[in-house]
Amino acid sequence: MSTHETVTVVLAAGPVFGSLGMSGLAMGTGITLLAGLRKSDRVKLNRDKAAGLGIAMGTFGSAAGDMWKTVTHGIAEVPSALVQGSVFGNVGLGASALGVTLVAFLFKWDKMLWPSLLGISAGVIYGQAGGLWSIGNNVVLKIAAGLGAL
Repeated sequence: MSTHETVTVVLAAGPVFGSLGMSGLAMGTGITLLAGLRKSDRVKLNRDKAAGLGIAMGTFGSAAGDMWKTVTHGIAEVPSALVQGSVFGNVGLGASALGVTLVAFLFKWDKMLWPSLLGISAGVIYGQAGGLWSIGNNVVLKIAAGLGAL
């Protein structure tokens, strides 16, 4: 069997990672994030990586449903409530998405837990906010579907 035939057979058999599921992606990003937060020698986190992995986990967890959705939405409620119910006036989810993203990526953080949690919040809020925020969220979910997550 040639390489071309082998690739064709593999692609015809199913998605890249088999039946990974959106819960599997949420679990994978969550474990990677936890490993980085626990100072793993394999996962080195800085502010941007912590927030990025958090966004991925929030996006995948929100789409996965069940326990993952409960956890990620619970985390997202705190910063969203702080931005929406404060002196900032009547802001919508788009402003919440912007605020959480800016705080996660612009400030210097000594502990990577905070950009991680803000990233999880951002990933959830992006899907709820609509507009340009939702486009990025949908692109990530389409790519995940191609990898076998849906």
